[in-house]
Amino acid sequence: MRVCVVSACLLGIECRYDAKSVADFSTWLKNRGFVPVPICPEQLSGLPTPRESCEIVGGDGFDVLNGEARVLSKSGKDVTSYFLRGAEVAYRICRLVEAEIAFLKEFSPSCGTERIYDGSFTGKKKKGCGVTAAYLKSRGIDIKNLNV
Repeated sequence: MRVCVVSACLLGIECRYDAKSVADFSTWLKNRGFVPVPICPEQLSGLPTPRESCEIVGGDGFDVLNGEARVLSKSGKDVTSYFLRGAEVAYRICRLVEAEIAFLKEFSPSCGTERIYDGSFTGKKKKGCGVTAAYLKSRGIDIKNLNV
């Protein structure tokens, strides 16, 4: 059995911005030899649930890490510091449980691995990853999406 971290909303935990979960992949992961450890970078950062939806404006998660893009709430509040803090805590958890892989929720401004919303709050998506996905990837954690 290998330990992995997983976006908590993919384990049936109602932690998304809208206080819902997406699915429960715990059995699917266990059947493939993984011990899932739930993480919600946004909750770990101190953001409440429910909360306003947020999107990355001006780039993707790597651009946020480099200070070239920001994460904004739908009402325009800059929440970048929360997303950076959540990414750091998620990485500490990976190290603590010795996880070398993270299964993350696609399209999330934190967890998106290949595609995220484009920052216009219109439902349009673009190529790119979320802040936590970029942070974990830059530190050698293998990131995979469970595209739901």
